[in-house]
Amino acid sequence: MIRRSWIVISGILSLAAVAAPAADLRIAVVNYSRLMQESPQAKAAQDALRGEFAGKQKELQTQQAALKAKEDSLQKDGATMSVDQRSKLERDLRDGNRELSQKVTAYQDDFNARQNEELSRLQKALVQQVQTYAQAEKFDLVLADGVIFASPTLDITPQVLTALQSQGVRPAASGAGAAAPTPATKPNGK
Repeated sequence: MIRRSWIVISGILSLAAVAAPAADLRIAVVNYSRLMQESPQAKAAQDALRGEFAGKQKELQTQQAALKAKEDSLQKDGATMSVDQRSKLERDLRDGNRELSQKVTAYQDDFNARQNEELSRLQKALVQQVQTYAQAEKFDLVLADGVIFASPTLDITPQVLTALQSQGVRPAASGAGAAAPTPATKPNGK
């Protein structure tokens, strides 16, 4: 895979060298992952996702704590309970754990879907900003992924970050890279 990337990059550079004199060729490199981590748009999107899912996460944690309390009660008082009481509590625990597991799965699916939506928007905005900057500065070629080494003089990441910061964050912030908040450990608390 890396070799194929180098072949493609070498081919592009060769074509660019043939098409324009080497002295006039302007090449730059951008650290895309740094843009994804440090841009204010990405940070705003992470915060928005956390805020959007905080209530559901809290609800799942509360349900998990209630199940843990029931489990502790069963372990502590199980020997003194009647057979019917013990059976009912065990059934409630089983049903509660199953319900919690389904809710956690649904939560994670919803979070991942929203995160992917935001990531797609952020990627589009970042690519657009890099292209705008490259055109304004008259670069012939901007490389991102697959670059193993580039001189710091070729790196335009700080300039693109500055441009992103000057844009400010729009209300419908875009981006991801947010780590999914953990709604709960395993349903039975173990």
